[in-house]
Amino acid sequence: MIERQFVAQRLKEFRVQEYIEQELGRSGYSHTQIKRTPLGEKVIVYTSRPGLVVGKKGENIQRLTQVLKRRFKMENPQIEIGEIQNPFLDVHYVADRIASTFERFGSKRFKAIGYRTLQNIMDAGAMGAEIVIAGKVPSARAKSWRFKVGYLKKSGDISESKISRETLASNLKSGTIGVKVSIMTPDILLPDRLVIKPAAQVVQEMQQHEAAAEKAAENKPKRARAKPKKDEAESKEEQSGENKPAAKPKRQRKKKSDSTEKKKDEMKEEHGENQKA
Repeated sequence: MIERQFVAQRLKEFRVQEYIEQELGRSGYSHTQIKRTPLGEKVIVYTSRPGLVVGKKGENIQRLTQVLKRRFKMENPQIEIGEIQNPFLDVHYVADRIASTFERFGSKRFKAIGYRTLQNIMDAGAMGAEIVIAGKVPSARAKSWRFKVGYLKKSGDISESKISRETLASNLKSGTIGVKVSIMTPDILLPDRLVIKPAAQVVQEMQQHEAAAEKAAENKPKRARAKPKKDEAESKEEQSGENKPAAKPKRQRKKKSDSTEKKKDEMKEEHGENQKA
């Protein structure tokens, strides 16, 4: 079944992405994109630190290539590095940065980490962001701390399909700390967003629209004049005349020939003589 082939292909791509994330999780890794080409499968790894991903003289790239061939049965995998233009608008990078900070320095200054990260996200141009840190922070009991700023949709289609979300876990000695990051990027078009134009721009657009309409009217071809309608009485007479059947020609009687008349006269004379006799 072709459906099973599609499912198997998607499952294979998910396992490759999961493996690469485990291997490059704390090196500014963002996400992985897999594309099919005539020469083989192209694996693009997006990261904010390309040097750490490539390794010394490309050691990490060579090792990943061998693993993809042997473990995931890829014929000719080509690994490329894609650099993130704006790291603080990428939820994968932000969540990985917070989790790695906890693992390196602990969770004592979690508030400073949360607020500083929010400030960096807003400086990058985001419309709104939210960071949720849950776990044994800072007491022995598990709690959840929420840091938010700006405008962030919480319901509707925009919240489900447009807002970027990422969840990671940071393993410490005191326990596991969960990090959830949500970012509303500036490229999202909101249906309730109003843009007020200046009056001069509105007048200029109206003048341009009127000039375009006049030009289109001049270039439009003129239609031929319609013929005047006939009177109703004349039209009815024509219709009635057309509907009447054509008159049949009268048959002309044939004139009797002279020979037949003479024969009839002779017959009458003979009949009269017989009666006298």
